[in-house]
Amino acid sequence: MVQVTRKDEREANENIIRRFNRKVLQSGVLAEAKASMRFAKDISKPERRAKAIIRKERKADKLNKARLGLK
Repeated sequence: MVQVTRKDEREANENIIRRFNRKVLQSGVLAEAKASMRFAKDISKPERRAKAIIRKERKADKLNKARLGLK
């Protein structure tokens, strides 16, 4: 947890935000959150095969349409 307190009552809000941003970057919380967003669960073999078949069919369909001059 990152906590930033005011140094005194006259401190500008921009300075507080700047200090907060610096502490967040230094703590590594943001990098950890971004890494967890990119995490992908392993896909089972049958599911991978099914997706590959669908991709192959779509690619073949796209090639056939291109050969016929369709969009």
